Amino acid sequence: MDYSKEFIKGLPKAELHLHLEGTLEPDLKLKLSKKNHINIGQKNIKEVKASYKFNDLTSFLKVYYPAMNVLQKESDFYALAHAYLLKAKKHNVKYCELFFDPQAHTSRGVSFKTVINGYYKAVKEAKKLGIEARLIMCFLRDMPYKSAKETYKQMLPYKDKIIAIGLDSDERNNPPEKFKDIFKQAKKDGLHITMHCDIDQIDSIKHIRTCLKDIKVERIDHGTNIVEDESLVKFAIKNKIGFTCCPVSNSFVTKDMKGKEMKYLLKKGALVTVNSDDPAYFQSYISDDMFTLASKYKLCKKEVIQLAKNSFLASFMSDKKKKAYLKLVDEYVKKH
Repeated sequence: MDYSKEFIKGLPKAELHLHLEGTLEPDLKLKLSKKNHINIGQKNIKEVKASYKFNDLTSFLKVYYPAMNVLQKESDFYALAHAYLLKAKKHNVKYCELFFDPQAHTSRGVSFKTVINGYYKAVKEAKKLGIEARLIMCFLRDMPYKSAKETYKQMLPYKDKIIAIGLDSDERNNPPEKFKDIFKQAKKDGLHITMHCDIDQIDSIKHIRTCLKDIKVERIDHGTNIVEDESLVKFAIKNKIGFTCCPVSNSFVTKDMKGKEMKYLLKKGALVTVNSDDPAYFQSYISDDMFTLASKYKLCKKEVIQLAKNSFLASFMSDKKKKAYLKLVDEYVKKH
């Protein structure tokens, strides 16, 4: 390779597929459990890491959701987001759009206000770190539509604090059309929309088609199964649909990183981006993901640079801001 891991780490980049709840590192989990008197069944970092046993999306979620019980107060949500942003700075993340799952907290008695105010405080302070951060509120697709509708109502007084609406969690028997009406309303209300189309799910290509052609999302999170339908690939490229891919997390829940598909889409001109998904669980932050993908699939320097540029191009920021960040990338490359 004609570049190093340090080159990748220093590249100005945006992170567009990052679950704040997935950044709960073992040390913070233990700290918050003691502070809030929550018995998590683990007493040290080694025991916490030993609990990270999963081999598909369903088994991952069984570990993922119970861990959130330590998040109780506004200060806890602030601490979680702030800790991620400190790590993002080390990877030269200049801009990020952060997923959060309010239903995972309101369903256990934590108010929506507590969640969003804690996260938003960290988002505002991100500027001090040289990072522009925004929030994306996601619905849990394995909860009833009624719950999503109620969550949307809870969000409205805080609409100025989020940039988009997303959809995540277990895709089995929870197709995107289940939430079509609420996403239609979100677009009317001036919010951007994106949806998870997880890798190798039942009816993956059908779900991707629904997202693109029927619901008309602006971005697809994961989504590499689109290569199964060349007409959809062409549609996505023509309409500048972003793909927020997560190679390392893919390798935990399937046997494949999906790097071949990412490289194919990248060469075709699709807005493929690389992100860390749930870095505390996969112990891989954005530069680590980019380097792992580049190393295993022998990406050239030009392709790595394009991934960085795509991360800004696929974002929900204004075209003016995109140009400014792309200039940052070009300036960095000239120096290195």
